[in-house]
Amino acid sequence: MPELDRRVSCANEDAVEQQAYLTRSLLDYIAAPLTGTVFLRGVLPAPDAVRIVTGAADTTSLRELTAYEIPLSDEDGQPVTAPLLLSWTRTLTSTAHPRTDASVMDIPLITVDTSALEPAAPTCTDRALRVLRTLAWPFVETPPDPALCGFLLTGQGRMRLYLAPEQAAPLIGADVQLTGALTALLAALPSLTGEEERWVTDPLDPHCAHVVDLTRW
Repeated sequence: MPELDRRVSCANEDAVEQQAYLTRSLLDYIAAPLTGTVFLRGVLPAPDAVRIVTGAADTTSLRELTAYEIPLSDEDGQPVTAPLLLSWTRTLTSTAHPRTDASVMDIPLITVDTSALEPAAPTCTDRALRVLRTLAWPFVETPPDPALCGFLLTGQGRMRLYLAPEQAAPLIGADVQLTGALTALLAALPSLTGEEERWVTDPLDPHCAHVVDLTRW
């Protein structure tokens, strides 16, 4: 399947803020299924969109996942909210996948027309999570730095983080292991991703300008 070559070289400040908000809001669904046996496996930042990656919890091959590209704005030009994005994703994962010849990072990619998409009704758990997040994670004026604009579970015990070190800077991909001294790694992440001598280019990944390998840090 052909790879799409739309590389994220520079991040729009509003897009970064919204992608970070959507990513934060969907994190629960890497542990709890979206529908049936379908889990969230990634949120990829794309120009004016997010690519919601779904698949089985034990999937180790990217080709067995599915990515849905969903615009950051609805048909009225309003920013898409996390509850609406979740409802759309539930509808998409509850129906048969349309055929696609497009792919990104070997993941089949489906571009979604949200004007023809009926959102699934929120569950009681969705509503409970919304209440609890509001109380447990109140809004703060200083957002996390670097902002987490997306992620992808790339294999057993590995993850790629998509980080915006500055609001209008190119996004950085950071490959990390999910074992070892994670607390120390996360504390050092801002400085490590800023060390240009660590930067490499991943020609298969259009979601970031540079990649930093921190799996052996």
